[in-house]
Amino acid sequence: MNTVASRLADIPAVRDVVLAAATTARAKVRGEVTELGNAMAHAWIITGPPGSGRSVAAVAFAAALQCSDPVELGCGRCRNCLDVLADAHTDVLHIVPKGLSISIDEMREMRKEAAKLPTVAGWRIIIIEDADRLTGPAADAILKVVEEPPAHTVIMMCAPSIDPDDFSPTLRSRCRHLYVPYPSVEHIVDLLVAETGATPEDARLAAVASGRHIGRARHLVTDPAAQKRRATILNLAELIFHRDEAFKASTAFLKSVDKQVKDLSDEQDAAELEKLERSLGKGGRGKGTQKAMDGSAGAISDLEKTQKTRRNRRKRDFLDLALVDLACLYRDALMLSVGADVQLTHPDFEGLSSDLAERVSESGLVACLDAVTQAREHISVNVTPTTAIDGMIGRIRLACGVS
Repeated sequence: MNTVASRLADIPAVRDVVLAAATTARAKVRGEVTELGNAMAHAWIITGPPGSGRSVAAVAFAAALQCSDPVELGCGRCRNCLDVLADAHTDVLHIVPKGLSISIDEMREMRKEAAKLPTVAGWRIIIIEDADRLTGPAADAILKVVEEPPAHTVIMMCAPSIDPDDFSPTLRSRCRHLYVPYPSVEHIVDLLVAETGATPEDARLAAVASGRHIGRARHLVTDPAAQKRRATILNLAELIFHRDEAFKASTAFLKSVDKQVKDLSDEQDAAELEKLERSLGKGGRGKGTQKAMDGSAGAISDLEKTQKTRRNRRKRDFLDLALVDLACLYRDALMLSVGADVQLTHPDFEGLSSDLAERVSESGLVACLDAVTQAREHISVNVTPTTAIDGMIGRIRLACGVS
């Protein structure tokens, strides 16, 4: 699973495009001519459904470009490949947004990075994950560098689709498009077993339960907290039939999410604040140092706003993924109710979905799905999670005929 070809073996169309582009790029650096012609471009938009592995494809592409093996592109063994795949290569800038959006200031910094010469490899590569979070001004700020990147620079932007709601049409017109479909369950199982040492059985359950979302599958198989969140939200479907127990459970669930977000954020926030204060001269001596600290309130306030936004994003992501799990449980129940011969998303909760199929009508199960969808939409537009989920529980109770 270490070579680029093996990492992309499950998606041969993507593998072939990546290797053809890397072959052309290497020939260009050497001043050679290749039959592949215009296979390489300096700006790419890599799309695919959430969890399909857009960033995996982008990193594999970067490894193929930087690979120093004279024979096998993306060998997975040379120092350049190992560093790229470990997200530690000095010539590869990997931008992973933490907030609700990507700001113009971040993209101005990206422009500076794109202009730098590579130091140890042939290319300066910029990977921007979740490029659908680019604000309008941020997209405009990088338009010129995407349209005419420096000769040594490659820019890869990952987004759900090229729909105008997901990605700037102006940027799209200046990029080569590469679509990454969902990987197969077997591919994810092989990936998780190789990466995490998980058993094939645990890896398969994670692959199926995550809806073939590579990142979520990785968390499910390695993170006990993620496993607990999943079990808690799925058991909510049973508590619906037990008077006010569902409301109590949802309150406890939201508190646990708040705690997990706090645990993830506190140490990171403190480290960032300490770094900023050191850069402003805290702890130093002299009038100049004190004057710098006196004028630091604005910088500290900006950092606090960024950290608050990141916390809100983490909480929203946790809740949305939990609600997706709950929706998939009602989907499983509906499939069992109509006798559809399909793979269940939560095979380890088949007993619960079977019980729901017996107790709730098909129209009721559809209404349960609608209630979960509505809660997700409400949270996405900043309705408080407690209000959104309490409303969802009330609608599900009605759909299930619970008085």
